[in-house]
Amino acid sequence: MSVTLAIDAMGGDHGIVVTVPACCDFLEKHDDVKIALVGDAELLKQALSQFPNALTQRVEIVPATEVVLMDDPIEVALRRKKDSSMRVAIEWVRDGKADAIISAGNTGALMAISRYILKTLEGVDRPAIATAIPNELGRGTTMLDLGANADCEPMHLVQFAQMANVMVQVVDGTANPSIGLLNIGEEVIKGNEVVKQTSELLRQTNLNFYGNVEGNDIYKGTTDIVVCDGFVGNIVLKASEGLAKMMSGMIREEFNRSLMTKVMAICAMVPLLRVRKRVDHRRYNGAVLLGLRGCVIKSHGSADRFAYGFALDRAYEAAKNRLVDRIAQAFALEVKE
Repeated sequence: MSVTLAIDAMGGDHGIVVTVPACCDFLEKHDDVKIALVGDAELLKQALSQFPNALTQRVEIVPATEVVLMDDPIEVALRRKKDSSMRVAIEWVRDGKADAIISAGNTGALMAISRYILKTLEGVDRPAIATAIPNELGRGTTMLDLGANADCEPMHLVQFAQMANVMVQVVDGTANPSIGLLNIGEEVIKGNEVVKQTSELLRQTNLNFYGNVEGNDIYKGTTDIVVCDGFVGNIVLKASEGLAKMMSGMIREEFNRSLMTKVMAICAMVPLLRVRKRVDHRRYNGAVLLGLRGCVIKSHGSADRFAYGFALDRAYEAAKNRLVDRIAQAFALEVKE
């Protein structure tokens, strides 16, 4: 199966400087992929001219005259910028020209435009943002929602769990992922009413529900999936990114101190680099907007060439394994039951 990825080439903090090289790197690794770069045609042609024809012949430039800026209000992005690179890329998915869209642009705008153009799957009340957060086991704990829904009802959280369950099976290959509900304690009696009711509902499903988990369980890898509302999830995500950057900075700082410290750091280089790799948030770039009638991947706005490649990987795996169809099938089955 050939996969076509539509790229919002202008989105994010860096735009073409990152998106074009990352896409060409990706094409080198996959011969079953085509790329649609959406944005300023002339700038894209110039950027592509630096790469071999063998790669660029699998790239189509799709003109778009506008760009959704990182600080654009959602209303502006949705109602006024109708020829933005973000919107045109999403329309390619809607029209069946692309299997997935990747953008490093404004998250709120991406969610709003995607929901407006693609609509939600039948049975899904609200889309959610899901991504992996590094844990002690050397793999990611999938967490959602990460900011799309600040206030949630119990049934919304159950739906998030159901969608994440399918995603982790399809994209990560985990047969029966365990699911934890983020709470202020493991005990059933703890938490607010929404969390308590959600816990009861999850126990009535066929999901592999572990029970309540606390914040530190995310990093322990206690469960494969952690569910919470978007208010809490976004705070956890930003705190995690800050912690990862701080640890990377501390490792770099150790190499810039006294001679003796440098010698000790060199001796400890291998384990230090292993830790740095494990907590490197760039390796977990690529959040999935679950619940839409199309595959939408959100790259971090500040992603560099290396990090953007992981968002492309995420989109490729989701599209190749028909993530959206599998979620739709799961919810159709729920309705029948």
